[in-house]
Amino acid sequence: MAEDRLDKIIALNCSLSRRDARRLIKEGKVRVNGEPAKEAQMPVDISADTIEADGFDFTPREHIYIMMNKPEGVISASDDKNKKTVIDLVPPELKRRSLFPAGRLDRDTTGLIIITDDGDFTHRMLSPSHHVFKRYTAEISEPLSEESVALIESGITLDDGTECLPARVEAYSENGVNYMALEIREGKYHQVKRMAAACGTKVIKLRRVKIGALCLDPSLAPGECRELTDEELKLLFENE
Repeated sequence: MAEDRLDKIIALNCSLSRRDARRLIKEGKVRVNGEPAKEAQMPVDISADTIEADGFDFTPREHIYIMMNKPEGVISASDDKNKKTVIDLVPPELKRRSLFPAGRLDRDTTGLIIITDDGDFTHRMLSPSHHVFKRYTAEISEPLSEESVALIESGITLDDGTECLPARVEAYSENGVNYMALEIREGKYHQVKRMAAACGTKVIKLRRVKIGALCLDPSLAPGECRELTDEELKLLFENE
């Protein structure tokens, strides 16, 4: 990582405003390589310098990447005055002021969502040109016909004329309940539900279980989250 201002790094990693970070430094509560920091603008490198901030569990990193098992009823947004967001569920030790969900899941959709503060990473993961598939499982009201499966696999046109990229789909039933497993590499508005509607069926329950080759950690209960490992970050950009 290139060098950056100390107050910026403190603010980013301690979920503080830049003003509060400067105050912490001025009060002598920040140390760099064991010595009290005297200037907020001093250049530091988190890959080489040791930084301590009194009163904070300070683990310096340029960006953070979090896997969450999104529960039903929570919106995929950074902030909302009236509704609980996925950011509200992030525990204090992982909080940053600039966190946002990398992509969106509908309020009633559950499962894997990535939360980060890295815009370039998010663009790479979500852009259709990078071919990162997202896998969903959906309980549907009516079974998919062979014709519908073929349409989805070749690139279905939605009821309003919107054209979708070719997708991967499996149709199956368990205990008399109809399901489809769908993998898409774009994120149009209510896309899975609209694709199902174009096939003459309705999504009853929808869950995202995989992005690239990264599966949702089954140990995460709804609403729980944890930081991704370096290996898991690589899996996000692999397609099996």
